[in-house]
Amino acid sequence: MTDETLNGYRKSIDNIDAALIHLLAERFKVTQAVGRYKATHDLPPADPAREATQIARLRRLAAEAELDPEFSEKFLRFIIDEVIRHHERLQN
Repeated sequence: MTDETLNGYRKSIDNIDAALIHLLAERFKVTQAVGRYKATHDLPPADPAREATQIARLRRLAAEAELDPEFSEKFLRFIIDEVIRHHERLQN
């Protein structure tokens, strides 16, 4: 037995998940370029001031979008930490 309503929701979720993966891939392509730039210009892999600004900005956006700001901060922190790890590897 199939539930067309549930299948429709799931198809939408699948499409959104695919879009998220593609967006993350593009984001990491750009952050890799940033990491290479930082490495060649002797800049530190992390920028705590920029991170704080971004987290505050995205918390505001999350609240406006009715998304839990705590969740959005955890999600962004995970991404930032991964980017910094990549940048640190490029420094070595």
